[in-house]
Amino acid sequence: MNLSPKALITHICVIGMLVLVSLVYFYPVLQGKAIFQSDIAWYKGMSKERDDYKAATGEESYWTNSAFGGMPTYQLGANYPNDYIKKLDHVIRFLPRPADYLFLYLLSFYILLLCLKVDFRLAALGALAFGFSTYLIIILGVGHNAKAHALGYIPMVLGGIVLVFRKKYILGFILTALAMALEISANHYQMTYYFMLLVVVMGLVYLVYAIKEKELKHFFISVGILILAVVLSIATNATSLMATKEYADWSTRGKSELTINPDGSPKEITSGLDREYITQYSYGIAESLDLFSPRLFGGSGGEDLGKDSKAYEYLTNQGLPPSKALEFSSGLPLYWGDQPIVAGPAYIGAIVFFLFVLGIILVKGKKKWWLLIGAIMSLVLSWGRNFSVLTDFMIDYFPLYNKFRAVSSIQVVLELCLPVLGILGLWELFKASVDKKEKLNALKWSFFITLGLGVFIFLIKGFFSFEGLRDDMYRGYFGDDVMTMIKRDREAVYINDTIRSLVYVTLAAAALWFFIKDKIGKNTLVLAMAALILFDLVGIDLRYVNEDDFVRQREVNEPFQASQINQLIQQDDSIFRVFDPEEGVNGSRTSYFHMSIGGYHAAKPRALQYLFEYHLYQNNLQVLNMLNVKYIIQKDEDGKSFPAINPDANGNAWFVEQLLPVSSANEEITKLKDFNSKNQAVINTKTYPTQTKLRFEVDSLASIGLVSYRPDYLKYKSSNPNEGFVVFSEMYYPSGWDAYIDGKPEPHFKVDYALRGIKVPAGNHEIEFKFEPQIIEKGGKIALAANILLGLIILGGAGYSIIGRKSEDS
Repeated sequence: MNLSPKALITHICVIGMLVLVSLVYFYPVLQGKAIFQSDIAWYKGMSKERDDYKAATGEESYWTNSAFGGMPTYQLGANYPNDYIKKLDHVIRFLPRPADYLFLYLLSFYILLLCLKVDFRLAALGALAFGFSTYLIIILGVGHNAKAHALGYIPMVLGGIVLVFRKKYILGFILTALAMALEISANHYQMTYYFMLLVVVMGLVYLVYAIKEKELKHFFISVGILILAVVLSIATNATSLMATKEYADWSTRGKSELTINPDGSPKEITSGLDREYITQYSYGIAESLDLFSPRLFGGSGGEDLGKDSKAYEYLTNQGLPPSKALEFSSGLPLYWGDQPIVAGPAYIGAIVFFLFVLGIILVKGKKKWWLLIGAIMSLVLSWGRNFSVLTDFMIDYFPLYNKFRAVSSIQVVLELCLPVLGILGLWELFKASVDKKEKLNALKWSFFITLGLGVFIFLIKGFFSFEGLRDDMYRGYFGDDVMTMIKRDREAVYINDTIRSLVYVTLAAAALWFFIKDKIGKNTLVLAMAALILFDLVGIDLRYVNEDDFVRQREVNEPFQASQINQLIQQDDSIFRVFDPEEGVNGSRTSYFHMSIGGYHAAKPRALQYLFEYHLYQNNLQVLNMLNVKYIIQKDEDGKSFPAINPDANGNAWFVEQLLPVSSANEEITKLKDFNSKNQAVINTKTYPTQTKLRFEVDSLASIGLVSYRPDYLKYKSSNPNEGFVVFSEMYYPSGWDAYIDGKPEPHFKVDYALRGIKVPAGNHEIEFKFEPQIIEKGGKIALAANILLGLIILGGAGYSIIGRKSEDS
């Protein structure tokens, strides 16, 4: 990795080219437009209260009441003190979104290949091959920004590791620490975890070679340096990691305290997610051939074939107006693979696959093996339940593997390994030290192997029925004849895309043959390969993410428009919750306008999720009342929605007459089936053994009301001639919420399985709840110290390098 002045100018020019490429692909951002990402729209619904509060006050709120009845904002864009890594990330991602993420892909992969000592021209070519991999573009279209963010920094992390093992200890440490800090800051730990599996493979391969080459001392020094770099990167993100861990334990990602299902049957005890949930998205074994030919399994659930569709031809022949037939054929349900639904295929490019085979043949040593083994591991694990022996082993025995869903996404490891090994194969062709005969032989075998794969795909076509998991449902909508045409369309794209891939492979092989025969030079080859790879990959990318996905910036900033129902409810200025049964627990449109008991998040509050499963889905109105659901969106006889008032909603807080003692979580949640939420509260006396008083006298004049509200602060005034017990319609969170009565700290309890309760003395009192998460202050101090240390190391390393270079020059 040459850092001479001449090389730096070259790298700056390449980076400028990568910026230009990113802006050209997402050119609507230059017109002031933004891409509409469905997941980000849901995210904005969740974070609306937090964002509005920050805009109005300039203060950070670490709690929101607008989603799931209340939750921390740790996963909703919270900003933490001394988070300088996030500031650095903003500097790197300076382009408009989503061009910023594409640029990050390209830049990071370019750095990795430079660390592998690849020629800068091939490094730039590899960056294009990686950055335009279809899956990486598709996730930008649907709004998986955190995933894209994390994937963007992974190549840079690997580059730092490679430098350390190349004995570039200082530069390798700095790059690893910085890149890993940025990677953790991206806040998508599933992607980080999957790539750490690749790092484990990489380490084992390096260990084997260290033993063979008697370099164990260097190996363990390198491992020690890398461990220090990772520890430092973790420390720079201390607040985020500690807060996420705290919330994860409270969410559906944590261990359930319940041992029964809603129907009373025994519940599978797990410290992570349910096995079926983890493997719901599992790649079919044959479906993985999509890596080579994009629409073998239909592509997506909404493919646009236009007038070339068999379905279009059939419908027009049946007399349907061409405009209607064209509308139908613009969103055909062609996907027929093993997953419930996909937004597009994980196509890495036929040329990249061909180069990968070339790399397997030409590349020697440890680099080939960790990339090849990592790719195979990724492929097999992505099969999930279709290769249950390995998947079950990983879920049962491998640490943290059961914390993540959608195992198919582990194919991102493969999508990095293949272009790296492919570019390393090209780099071998560049080397004069490699015999021309060996180059031609490698080209011949890689071409015939790839050609053979294409022929194999044609031969197995007859074994497929082209039937999908949802075809019975589609058949009910469209009829048998239309579904027959759709199956013919599936078969047609299967054939067309396979031929397409073989054409690109043939053209790439021809370019390499001309180069080996000295008929074209290196620059011409790189330009030719760049054009072929871009035509191949971008041609597929544009099927799924294109200018049609861009809208006015305002539509992105304000993804939901207030309906008449929302406007009616907003006229009520009291504090309450709204429930839309159609949205249920999954959706944040209601959260955008009101306080909701639903929301949209991969890790929901566990208690609220269980309240839905055990009670709300069974129409337990007592649970709706205790959550202070004042409005329920219902439909009248004509199917028109209207906001029905729930007259029995308990309000923000209320005195109860009786505590119902239970001794387990199972009893806590089941007791809610037959209690009166206004007069009774369920309390676990095993958790709170000192709470022995169970009956309280509620005077007719006793009252309590909410008098001040902020997301992280609630103030009530109570009046009761007797000692009483108050239940609040707020979610109990074990860390951060502190209760005060007349300014003095008082303990509060978890009651009714999910809510807060407190014992209040007789008389008139002021009760406050403040969200004061100590983890923010503690984590901020650790992050500050770590950032200072990292800064000093960078300055020291830069000074050492300058002094060393001057010594070499003299």
